[in-house]
Amino acid sequence: MSLIDLLTGNTSNQVAEQAENKFGISRNQVIALLAVATPLIISYLRNKSQDAKEAEALNNALDKDHNGSILDDASQVEARQAEGGSILNHIFGGQKGNVENQLSQNTGISIDKIGPILAMLAPVIMGYIGQQKQQNNVGAGGLGDLLGGILGNASNQAQAQQSSPLNDILGSVLGGGQSQSSGNPLNDILGSVLGGGNNNQQQQGGLGSILGNILGGK
Repeated sequence: MSLIDLLTGNTSNQVAEQAENKFGISRNQVIALLAVATPLIISYLRNKSQDAKEAEALNNALDKDHNGSILDDASQVEARQAEGGSILNHIFGGQKGNVENQLSQNTGISIDKIGPILAMLAPVIMGYIGQQKQQNNVGAGGLGDLLGGILGNASNQAQAQQSSPLNDILGSVLGGGQSQSSGNPLNDILGSVLGGGNNNQQQQGGLGSILGNILGGK
């Protein structure tokens, strides 16, 4: 399963349906949030994994708690919300409030709901990473390359899919804040993550600039 498959497949739809029922927000907003939060979280973890202790801790967490089963059983999502909150606290640290505020502004999800919804999504994202780790037989030392490869492959797929239901959803939810560079909202998001993770260069457009600023400020 590629990252694009995760964002466009049954898992994202099932998770979005649960969040829609629990929080009373549109399914498209949840899917858009997942599409933005997933590469952002993966990029943070990629940078953290450059530290050997962080890589070992992530490797152990993936082996112990994130084997990918949640991708086939979305009923786990709500029960693991508290766990998701702890995951986000570790990943974002002191920047968690800033990340939530920026994502709230751009998705239209109210600030009181954005944290709980992200906490529902976090175990799904970690489950996907754990699945990829198992399939590629990667240990702690290879996590940085694995995570970078996930983002790079997703970017290539996004470039090839100029028109897709996910791009339509992102365009409708994120609106005019997107960069006009490619006309492909998902590709703009991934470009911001990939570029912002390495330098402080700002991207054009609202969300691209925000993601670049968040990543560049780490």
